[in-house]
Amino acid sequence: MQDGTAIVVSPLIALMKNQVDAIRGVSDSDGVAHVLNSSLSKTDVQRVMNDITSGECKLLYVAPESLTKEEYVEFLKEQKISFLAVDEAHCISEWGHDFRPEYRNLRKIIDRIGANIPIIGLTATATPKVQEDILKNLQITDATTFKASFNRPNLFYEVRPKTAQVDADITRFIKQNEGKSGIVYCLSRKRVEELAQVLQVNGIKAVPYHAGLDAKTRANHQDMFLMEDVDVVSRQLHLGWESINLMYVL
Repeated sequence: MQDGTAIVVSPLIALMKNQVDAIRGVSDSDGVAHVLNSSLSKTDVQRVMNDITSGECKLLYVAPESLTKEEYVEFLKEQKISFLAVDEAHCISEWGHDFRPEYRNLRKIIDRIGANIPIIGLTATATPKVQEDILKNLQITDATTFKASFNRPNLFYEVRPKTAQVDADITRFIKQNEGKSGIVYCLSRKRVEELAQVLQVNGIKAVPYHAGLDAKTRANHQDMFLMEDVDVVSRQLHLGWESINLMYVL
């Protein structure tokens, strides 16, 4: 294992929590991986810094906004950073479907922390134009590119006409797949809440998930789904969790 701490830039708190929980699940120490974002208290932040300084923390997941904080930049400048990974790297590109302006400032921050830090960008949704924009923005001139097929032979795609009884259709589909985990995406927070209630009334173990919920509730609903205490999550955001038991998405 490399010396120092690797920084992983990630766009969503839910995604960071999911990955850190998975790493801790196969490690002897919770200190091996941490998140650094706005959800942490001052005590939590100090614990993270202590584990980085001691060398125990090998993976630090941060939101791009967190890297703009002067106290964090000054702290990381004094630490040994093994490499920096930009997850969901398509967020860098104005041509990408999830463009995040704060991602475009990463190169300036990297230079402040340590100009010679190795960088890796990871994405599953980069067109050639987006790939070019990522490399240009991160100022990577000698990149080695690894590409895999976009084809996912394990996935089955089906398009159904939307009827006037969409709630009944969704409920029927979920009951036909009883015992299987699934996610239902909605266009608004209100719709997320409404659908979760409809499913609950129909005897389906479902919870809502969206940015309007408080951090504790979001974390609890995420854990309930990943631990299979509920079967269905209705949600608005499309980036986030990794579940090996996810069987359908609506």
